[in-house]
Amino acid sequence: MYDAPVPTSSSPTTSQQWLLRLLSIGACLLFIGCASPSGPRQGGGPGPVIGGTSTLTAEQSNSIAIHALGLVGTPYRYGGNTPDGGFDCSGLIGYVYLNSVGESPPRTVARMTAFGSPVAVSELRTGDLVLFGSSTPSHAGIYVGNGRFVHAPSTGGVVRLDRLDGVYWSRQTVQARRP
Repeated sequence: MYDAPVPTSSSPTTSQQWLLRLLSIGACLLFIGCASPSGPRQGGGPGPVIGGTSTLTAEQSNSIAIHALGLVGTPYRYGGNTPDGGFDCSGLIGYVYLNSVGESPPRTVARMTAFGSPVAVSELRTGDLVLFGSSTPSHAGIYVGNGRFVHAPSTGGVVRLDRLDGVYWSRQTVQARRP
């Protein structure tokens, strides 16, 4: 028989955790809305291509960020690709893209290096992919604006929001892809 943990005065209840998560998401949505470009895209021309058939609109890019931010706190699980079962980094990306725009990138980080178009890290936009590692990247996340990305980092961890200029991530080789 499973006994649910009894909250103590130092640990928040499940409802408090959900409230904190919702407040965090709301703050991030306000932040993303302020940081997202409006009006025509720089460079003109069509938007980014997904699977060769559609382009990402500003609304789709924001939807990707919102979905990713809403999954912060979900447990990491190697090979995982659902909120109930947990996520690894590529499973998180696939789930978010599939549920936000109806298509998803390749399942492995190595194959994501050929997905979409390369973009300079200085030109990142909400919804772009960030890939970490030298010649063959081994980790990936979703850029959500203002130097931040959502990813599923490691066994025993949870999906989280980190900064590209953070102590660890700023020392990693990073590539960016625009689907």
